[in-house]
Amino acid sequence: MVIDSKLRWNCRRGMKELDTLLQRYVEQRYATAPAEEQQAFAQLLELPDPQLWAYFSGRDAPDDPVYVKLIERIIAP
Repeated sequence: MVIDSKLRWNCRRGMKELDTLLQRYVEQRYATAPAEEQQAFAQLLELPDPQLWAYFSGRDAPDDPVYVKLIERIIAP
């Protein structure tokens, strides 16, 4: 599967920690993820960096269980 260059670009954020997490997910898991997860990832990238970091650092949790599962997959080693 060829990953859209726009998606890769959207993974580049203003915070190195986010860049690392998001780019690793795209490189290692995105291509084999179910369509629902891929769509959720694209939507997740629309959130502002502070909100994303709050989710990834555990300071906040999304209400949507699809996002919860996705964030767990993204932060998994």
